[in-house]
Amino acid sequence: MGFSTLDYLIVLIYLFGIAILGVISGGKQSSSKDYFLGGRNLPWWAVCFAIVATETSTLTFISIPGLAYLTNLNFLQVTFGYLIGRIVVSFIFLPAYQKGELQTAYALLANRFGSKTRNVASITFMFTRLIADGVRLFATAIPLAILMKGWNTLTFLSNEQIYIFSIIVMAVITLVYTYIGGVRAVIWTDVVQMFIYLIGAFAAAIVIIGDLPNGLQSMIDAAIPSGKLAVVNFGFDKSFEDFIRTPYTLIASVLGGAFLSMASHGTDQLIVQRLLTVRTLKDRQRALIGSGVIVIIQFAIFLFIGVLLYSYYGGMTLAQLNVLKADEIFPKFIIEHIPSGLSGLIIAGLLAAAMSTLSGSVNSLASAVMLDFYKPYFGKNLSDKKELSISRLVSLLWAILLVGMAIFFIYSGSKSLVEIALSVASFTYGGLLGIFLLGVLNNNVQQSEAIISFFVGITVMIIVVIFGNIGWTWYTLIGSSTTVLVGGLIGLVRHQSKS
Repeated sequence: MGFSTLDYLIVLIYLFGIAILGVISGGKQSSSKDYFLGGRNLPWWAVCFAIVATETSTLTFISIPGLAYLTNLNFLQVTFGYLIGRIVVSFIFLPAYQKGELQTAYALLANRFGSKTRNVASITFMFTRLIADGVRLFATAIPLAILMKGWNTLTFLSNEQIYIFSIIVMAVITLVYTYIGGVRAVIWTDVVQMFIYLIGAFAAAIVIIGDLPNGLQSMIDAAIPSGKLAVVNFGFDKSFEDFIRTPYTLIASVLGGAFLSMASHGTDQLIVQRLLTVRTLKDRQRALIGSGVIVIIQFAIFLFIGVLLYSYYGGMTLAQLNVLKADEIFPKFIIEHIPSGLSGLIIAGLLAAAMSTLSGSVNSLASAVMLDFYKPYFGKNLSDKKELSISRLVSLLWAILLVGMAIFFIYSGSKSLVEIALSVASFTYGGLLGIFLLGVLNNNVQQSEAIISFFVGITVMIIVVIFGNIGWTWYTLIGSSTTVLVGGLIGLVRHQSKS
């Protein structure tokens, strides 16, 4: 195989086409509200697709097939929890967001507790998003570098330089339409990019099936004896210690997926910002719950590719495949077996998954800075035109910071650093979800008590993640429960002492 002129043409058409689409679809903005909220008149189905694209990074594209290759379909249980969590957010958090003209997720906390609570939550979001999405951007460069080396392109550059080249190209093109078109451009390009990476995934699956001796029957014959098609794992045959260590038992998966989804889709500005671009509560609920259904289907597709690869390679070990991680199995197949033409489509899919996440991060981070900090404290009397120009400048600064964070991981030379960065959300999501639950469900808790409980929740999570020996699916549940319990107890004690 090889990366042909046709493949290069497909990738270039995608890159320039998505930039032009973003600029055109963004339209004109007259204020920061237009820039970050799109006039609050976007269709719910577009926001639904954009949510799916935003939460789908290159890590999903390459890691989930690798996970299925090594294990089975148990991860699908987590996606059932994702849907449950979104249903809870739709009927508990979204009605609260509907009250007033909230422009960020953390404005809800300002209304309920005060500005200090909003500031703490917003800063936590920015810290988490910068590191986590810096890692995702870095992770995108890894398969691209592997593919470029496999196709003998850019041989005049070192490995690190190829990584940097990939990151900068994606960042510059993404920034063009994000800078000019704001959230409206981000959402409409996300809609297109979701279908691009799904088409790429389908194309890869069709190629694998075509290369199997008896098509799907070969996959079934290899997968069933190996237990690769198992979806549900009750885990009741394990000891208690093994049960809580195993992330993909049914209880851990559904509860963990639900609480993680409640945190990521109910308290994270990256997702909440998209929901605030829809006018009515009913449409926001449609967009959020619909995204949960699509995510289940999407993960099923990526897991299915992993099972197909297991059948294709005859269950060979990582050492036999000459790869270090399961993440490299799918890129290895793309390099060696995807025919010309489809190779470009697959790479466009990888870029689409990365760029949708990057554009969403840049715009949501800029909105948090402008709407939670700059406007309330420094920009109360600014003209709409001045607000818009500052908003774009802040977007540019965040893009530079994200690229810098990704390059930092390239030169860090530490695998553990990447693992720590990917665990940042585990540290913070529980506290964020807990403080939102306190705000929505407990009227006795005051601002100081909410902030104290938030930091207690994060402290507990740091201890659990570093020193605990439990599955990651329990993390958000533990953090949020701790925050709610501590805040509730402090509020109760204060209330009783006053009485």
